[in-house]
Amino acid sequence: MNIQEAVSTQLSSLINISHIELMDTTGKHIHHQNFNGGHHLSAIIVSDDFIDLNLLDRHQLVYKALGEMLKNEIHAFSMKTYTILEWSKNVT
Repeated sequence: MNIQEAVSTQLSSLINISHIELMDTTGKHIHHQNFNGGHHLSAIIVSDDFIDLNLLDRHQLVYKALGEMLKNEIHAFSMKTYTILEWSKNVT
């Protein structure tokens, strides 16, 4: 299982995901002086579980779902979180 599949599976264990896009940008950081391993990921996560949650609470929910992955496999994780309605307005 690659890192995108692992992250998607882990997130789905706690969040009802309608749409997810994961980008692995680790390759851009390999030659940085302070690079010591771990994946650099960016995500777009769409879920109605985010309804009535502010940005901080949405991110905390995602971090909770990722759990130990943030301490081990993932070095950096950036995200954009949307409800289904917010996403539909964003893509049209």
